[in-house]
Amino acid sequence: MITANLGVLLARQGKRVVLVDLDLGASNLHTFIEQPDTGRGLESFLGKSVDQFSEVVMPTKIPNLFFVSSRNCLTEAANLHTAHKLKIIRAIQKLDFDYVFMDLGAGTNFNMLDFFLTSKQGFFVCTPEPTSIENSFNFIKAVYFRVIKKTLKQNTFNQVIRHLDLSGNTMDQSFRIINAVTKQDHEKGALLREKLKGFHFRFVVNQLRRNDDPSLGSKIEKVCNRHFYSKFTFLGNIRFDDKIHDSILMRKTFITNYSYTRSANDLARIARSINI
Repeated sequence: MITANLGVLLARQGKRVVLVDLDLGASNLHTFIEQPDTGRGLESFLGKSVDQFSEVVMPTKIPNLFFVSSRNCLTEAANLHTAHKLKIIRAIQKLDFDYVFMDLGAGTNFNMLDFFLTSKQGFFVCTPEPTSIENSFNFIKAVYFRVIKKTLKQNTFNQVIRHLDLSGNTMDQSFRIINAVTKQDHEKGALLREKLKGFHFRFVVNQLRRNDDPSLGSKIEKVCNRHFYSKFTFLGNIRFDDKIHDSILMRKTFITNYSYTRSANDLARIARSINI
């Protein structure tokens, strides 16, 4: 919902935007922008029935907004081969748009993490529930772990973690690995820290209800900036609204049909903060 509506808002501001549905095996982004099935999407690119990725970038009824569907991909597409994953990443990196939004599924599998790491401007969403907040921290830790593993050679990585206790689910696992690497090779440790400092993660708190703490996002931002190397920016809250549920049931774009609501104003404010 958030990906679709931010895309619509930025397109209305004259920006060329493409939404890429990468929730493979469980795609539904097309529902949020009322996009019909054109019979051409990511499966066409992977199956080589089209030569160029640009051929599966479809216009929508909203000016400046384009869409890459994965609705016709097999459920097995969630378990992409490495070659297919790299093919998609390289194609996305060549897209010539002002904004490219990749809508990803939940979880921390390697394919999803690598798609997320395609850009250094990651964006994630959490709700005020403790379980969602915990999952967000777990996701950040998984991103860090993936960056470390991809930066170090496999032998070096295995040697480092061999003597470390990485049991449990503590926040400092990645830092213990970085510290161990630094003790062995100061330059590699510095390289890891610099890579992680290059990421800027933005996030919103969704479905904020009346009794929830409106400053929760700011508190999460402070904790993240205190404990992680990367920069974290809280973009704002999106208030809970039954009309969002109504728009999904009607298969209508929320921001178009309910622009007068407070939640729509929240989305518009976040879109403005992105478009700076």
